[in-house]
Parts: sequence; structure tokens; C-alpha cells
Amino acid sequence: MAERGAIASGWTARLAGALLCLGVAAVHVIDQGGVPGSKTPRYIGVLYYALEIVAVVTAVLLVVGIVRLGWFLALGVGTGPIVGYVLSRGPGLPDYRSDIGNWTEPLGLFSLVIEGLLVVLSATCFVRRL
Repeated sequence: MAERGAIASGWTARLAGALLCLGVAAVHVIDQGGVPGSKTPRYIGVLYYALEIVAVVTAVLLVVGIVRLGWFLALGVGTGPIVGYVLSRGPGLPDYRSDIGNWTEPLGLFSLVIEGLLVVLSATCFVRRL
């Protein structure tokens, strides 16, 4: 019976992780103004596209049961944007200074919540091998 509970909790965690990954992708699509979007400078737009694609692929990996790789990528999907948020609002990024000091942007704060939850969940599941 304990094994059945572990399987159910693993599936629940994977589903939650997949939904959080899709949430990260959705927030970044919204932030860039939809698809195809327009974020400048160009490298920021490319990073957004890469994040969105990796987030969707990671969600699929978690749902289909490729969990070690899925949780590893999910950790990056959560951590990467948090680092980008801090850098873009703190010292700024090359040719991207428009968000310096903009710490309370509602979409950015919502994104941090989703990403923070994903980091905690993915790190826990990766270590526990769920």
C-alpha cells in the first residue's frame, strides 16, 4: 500500500511541476506581447523563446515519465528567470536598462511566485528521485 502512495505522490508532483512549467512559459509569452512577441534587445527575445520552448518540453517530459531529466530541466526553468529578474532590475543587462529598479511589476512578481514554487518542487523531487 505504501508503494501505491509513493506512485500517486510522484504523479501528483510531476503534474504540478508540468503545470508550473507551463505557467512560466505563459507568463513569458504574455510579457513579450504574445507570439511571436517583441522583446528588445534581440538577445532578450531569444532567451524568452528558449525558456518558453524548454518549459513546454520539460512539462511533456514530466508528464510522460522521463523524470530525472524533467526535474533537472525544471530546476533550470525556475532558476533561470529568477536570475534574469534580479539582474534586469538590479545592475541591468547589456543594452537592457528599462527595468532597472522595477521590482514591483505585478507580472514579474507573479512570475517569481511560480518560478519559486517550481524551484522548490523540482529540487525536492530531483533529490528524492520522485
